[in-house]
This record gives sequence, C-alpha cells and structure tokens, in this order.
Amino acid sequence: MLSRREFIAKGTGTVVTMAAAAGTGLLAGCGNNIESHPPTVNSFHDLAGPRSLRAHARRHGLVYGSAVVIPVVEKNTDFDSLLSEQCGILVPSNELKWVALRPSRDEFNFGPPDSLYDFTQRNHMLMRGHTLCWHESVPGWIRKIDNKDEIKQIFVDHITNVCKHYAGKLQSWDVVNEAIDPAAKLPGGLRKSFWYDNLGPDYIDLAFHAARAADPNVKLTYNDYGVEGDNDGDAEKRRLILEMVKGMKSRGVPIDAVGIQSHLNAGQKYGQGVADYIEAFHQLGLEVYLTELDVNDDATVSNDVAERDAIIAKTYTEFLGAALPNPAVKLVLTWDISDRFTWLNGIGSHRKKQPNRSQRPLPFDVDFKPKDCFYALRDSFDRHKRA
Repeated sequence: MLSRREFIAKGTGTVVTMAAAAGTGLLAGCGNNIESHPPTVNSFHDLAGPRSLRAHARRHGLVYGSAVVIPVVEKNTDFDSLLSEQCGILVPSNELKWVALRPSRDEFNFGPPDSLYDFTQRNHMLMRGHTLCWHESVPGWIRKIDNKDEIKQIFVDHITNVCKHYAGKLQSWDVVNEAIDPAAKLPGGLRKSFWYDNLGPDYIDLAFHAARAADPNVKLTYNDYGVEGDNDGDAEKRRLILEMVKGMKSRGVPIDAVGIQSHLNAGQKYGQGVADYIEAFHQLGLEVYLTELDVNDDATVSNDVAERDAIIAKTYTEFLGAALPNPAVKLVLTWDISDRFTWLNGIGSHRKKQPNRSQRPLPFDVDFKPKDCFYALRDSFDRHKRA
C-alpha cells in the first residue's frame, strides 16, 4: 500500500484531451455582500459569481484556488463547474512531478498538464506549477545513473525544458519542495535526499537559477510543510527555512515567494508563529502563498458530523486570521476543493486513525455541497483588512 507522498509521487500517465482555447479575463467579477451565516443552498451553483470563494478573495487582493488531479477534471462535468465557479487558480497535484512528467530520459509527458492549462484559459484562471524538484518524485531511470556530473546535467536540462515549455504561461512554480528536515541533522537543516546526495546542498540554488534562465517572469517559490503551528518543532523548522531563504537572497538566488503548505490539524494552535514567519518574508520583499490548505480532524473525539465540521471551520478561521492580514500573502489554495477527492481518505501510512468515518477537510463535501469551512474560508477573506 502507498503512503500519501508515495501515491502523489507516483502520479499518473493518463492523457487528457481538451481543445485549446484562450480566455481573456483573469477572474470573475465580485459583489459586495458578505454572508456571515450559511444561507439555504440547493446547489453549488447557488454560490457562483459574487458569492464564490473566487470573488470574495479577489475583492481583498487575493487569488483563491485548488490543487486538482487532472483526470478527475475530465471525467466529472459537475466538478469542472465547481472549479470554474470557485477558483481563480489551479495547480496539478501530480502531473508536473518528475515521475509523472518524465517516464524516461528521452520522454516528457506534457499532455495532461497542457490540458489543464487549456482548461484554465477557457475559464479565465491562472495556473501554477508543482514541482520542479522534490525528493519523493525521482524516477527509477535516473537513480540508476552513477555519474554525478551526468545527473547534474539531466537535472538542469529537465528544469530548463519544463520551464521553457510553460514560459509566460504560469503564475508561479514550486521550484524546490520540502528540502528542510531537521531530523536529518545535516548542515542548515537540509533533508537527505537523492538530489542532496548527488548534487550537494547547491542543488537548491542550481534549480532556481535554471528556472529563472528558462522563464524570466514566472514567480519562483520554495514550498514546505510543518511550519504552521505554535510549537517548538514547527518553530525550529520555520527558523531553518528562514535562514536558508536569507542565504539564498544574499547569494543573489532568484526566489520570489515562499509557500506554506498549510496541512492543518483540528485542535492545534495557530497564530503568532505563522504571523511572524510571514512577516519575516514580507520584510525580505517576498510573496507568501498558502499552497495546500486542508484540515485533518483525526484527533477530534466526536463522530457527530456537525460538531466535527464546526471544529474544522474554527481551525480554518484561526489559521487564516493569523495569515491573511499580511499583504505578502497573495494566494490561498486548498489541496483539492471537495472531500470526494481528498488525499486524507486515501490508503497507506497516512491512513485516517478513525477507520469508520471519512475525513471532511475541504470547503465542499463529497456531493459538492458547501460546509462550514467554506463559509469560514470565505468570511476570512472578508474579515481582514490588508495593507
């Protein structure tokens, strides 16, 4: 059985066929009414236009969006509508990672992510890329190469080719993902990985320079998890990432943004730690993206759906209350938008600890009906004035 990260790393080779069409607008218009309490909703279509997450985010200088598994977009027209009505930006969960995109040394599988780009253009959305370098998506064919100079050349060529393919099309790239692991006890808190072992710590700078050379205008992002909570472990990881990014800036590495994955846990405390972390990047002139937001409610005792949903919504509100007031925050993406497709109900080492119930971490339930956290997310956009 696959862990969540193994499942995501494996990706998919499914090719989705969509006709290309260019859109002209960026985001849908928005109204001025704030609904602080859930109204009666007969269909998710009732929440389109000015009542959508997309519109409420835009009103406050934000872009809301979601990660998606591309074949799901092709197979479910209701889901397509939900995405187009609610999202201003999409990111493929799997299909731009090495294992999915690079089945062999001589082959790039651009079909699925190209089809998602076409979908975003037809629906006046942005698209971001995830990810050019991740320790859990390394194809078997490159692992068999024992020449480090050759691996370095393949690494640079991969990033160059992929970024050139999408040059001028994407809002941002997660260039390097999850490079910090304090438990590894390596200098600077770096994670022990295939890339570290073969290219050394300079692989991070190398990746960013290659991406910038291939696409001068896309926002280049470092993305990581485990930094959100008000606890010692998260505080140490925040410190290590901040020091790494400061070093990159001092060396002239072209970094534009830092991604906070935001996989939250119901009942955990969120507040000053993440607020200070975001402000530190703001002072460095960087943007901040909340890239993979959801709430794991394994630790909640009650099996009552209404009680669990209220706790999840409170977690959204608390975390976003700390993050959104800072003008450095530009994007808010949930890790999918519907509970029907959440990785938290998958198999493997991240299996839910409550085996007789499904998790409910996202704004819409399995039937695409809005939940308490939809309103918590939307009201959070409206509640916080931004500089």
